[in-house]
Amino acid sequence: MALSPMNQRRLQRFKANKRGRWSLWIFGVLFVLSLGAELIANDKPLLISYDGGLYFPVLERYPETTFGGEFPLQANYKSPYIQDLIAAKDGWMIWPPIRYNYSSINYELQVPSPAPPSLENLLGTDDQGRDVLARVIYGFRISILFALTLTLVSSVIGVVAGALQGFYGGWVDLLGQRFLEIWSGLPVLFLLIILASFVQPNFWWLLGIMLLFSWMSLVDVVRAEFLRGRNLEYVRAARALGMGNRGIMFRHILPNAMVSTLTFMPFILTGAIGTLTSLDFLGFGLPAGSPSLGELVAQGKANLQAPWLGLTAFAVLGLMLTLLVFIGEAVRDAFDPRK
Repeated sequence: MALSPMNQRRLQRFKANKRGRWSLWIFGVLFVLSLGAELIANDKPLLISYDGGLYFPVLERYPETTFGGEFPLQANYKSPYIQDLIAAKDGWMIWPPIRYNYSSINYELQVPSPAPPSLENLLGTDDQGRDVLARVIYGFRISILFALTLTLVSSVIGVVAGALQGFYGGWVDLLGQRFLEIWSGLPVLFLLIILASFVQPNFWWLLGIMLLFSWMSLVDVVRAEFLRGRNLEYVRAARALGMGNRGIMFRHILPNAMVSTLTFMPFILTGAIGTLTSLDFLGFGLPAGSPSLGELVAQGKANLQAPWLGLTAFAVLGLMLTLLVFIGEAVRDAFDPRK
């Protein structure tokens, strides 16, 4: 479908911002790679050839009896015993570039954990002997998926709430604004910590808890657009032709209000990542053992003798948030009507 002339100009303005364009490319590549984290960092082979058959341990769990072992337990492919069984049938294995997943422990370290960077563990290990690079890749994916989900859902709620307030005005707007003033005045981080301490934290619980507060950031922006747009000539014409309120709101006014919404979304994304990292750092975030950037920051603080932990966490978070801010600035400039 061809873009309208206005959207074509917006796309050209976005492309003209080299910093934003390259940030989008870099961020997109990193995100796509993180989606295939199991193919990059895993303690299971990608492919095994054994006795004339092909096996995919990354996709399916195989007991060691599949390869001639004695016990119906999941095969440990790093075990010399399993490797000898596969080699005895002229088999072979294809491993991912990093032979550790986020929970794998390197039991062959020559120094106490946390171990410094080496050829085996390119970014070293944490204080439990887990590969830092593997945890960064998985943690990057969780952070982005969490932030994207939270941003999309909270944006929908914020847009609907702002549209209702701005379009109907009167008591709807008055009560909505008073509620927002009270709700936004609550100490969000402290409430998140209190709520997270009542339940066993996991991805969906944290998403629901943070959703209670994150939707408010767009309400005022969308409300202002609807207050301005509801009295414009094309809205009056649509109402005169008998179009219902729902059609006027979502077919005529909302497309114009989405301009300001889209410019805010990358910054909402960075806020969601920062909040999740803060909760993980304080121990009220994802379950213990989850690949978390906040947990890596906490490990860097607790292990000052291992500077690679703190430096890695800082570099990954700094890169992630910087790319998103640059993308947000480019989107904002692309939709700026003054340009």
